Amino acid sequence: MRIEHLYRYPVKGLTAEALEAITVETGEAIPWDRAFALAQGDAPFDPEKPEWIRKQNFMCLAANSEIAALRSHFDAKSGVLTIRAPNWAMISENALTSEGRQRLAAWLTAFMGASARGVPTFHHVPGHVFGDQKTKVVSLINAASLADLEAKQGERRHRLRFRANVYFSGAPAWQEHEWIDRELLVGTARLRVVKRTVRCPATEVNPETAQRDANPVLELRTHFGHADLGVHAEVVDGGRFAIGDALEVL
Repeated sequence: MRIEHLYRYPVKGLTAEALEAITVETGEAIPWDRAFALAQGDAPFDPEKPEWIRKQNFMCLAANSEIAALRSHFDAKSGVLTIRAPNWAMISENALTSEGRQRLAAWLTAFMGASARGVPTFHHVPGHVFGDQKTKVVSLINAASLADLEAKQGERRHRLRFRANVYFSGAPAWQEHEWIDRELLVGTARLRVVKRTVRCPATEVNPETAQRDANPVLELRTHFGHADLGVHAEVVDGGRFAIGDALEVL
């Protein structure tokens, strides 16, 4: 099996950033993956005591499809996050400073309009991941499984609808669902698969058009009897992996 694509998603709900290689640490997610999030004004998130809460408490594709039209880029060296809207409005601020986050929150709140609740806050809490899972994980998708869904449905489904970190080839469709509690050698890192990835309404949003133009959850249930595509894995031993590296079930 071979790694075909690698991504991180620095801001929850915003642009995927393609990577050539990734170094992960034991027990951690991919660096800067879901490191930032805009919490709705009524969200019970306390940055002093950060705990996992449901995605609906944040700006997210499941609830805010319009944000798929934004294009963002995070520079890890400088801390600068740049976001562009379809009308070419732009903001570029240091997301690692409180002042920068305040300005980013105000800009995003204005863009969201009526879907913003109360006074949203843009957060970065070092060490905390704003993921959909309660634990820090790496998400993987088997290209053959996605291709099987497309074949059964008779339509293309852009891989970025599913917002995985690792897309790999070389395994039969759906074989990854048999890997629960098994370990993978991914480049020089070792991961343990912990669960299948249950899909949600975020996958309805086309990342190219920002329109809800499909229902992959229903499609999966109709063709396969479940709503799962991909798996989540915890990093057991840190290491490096890159596009073209081997992925092996141990």
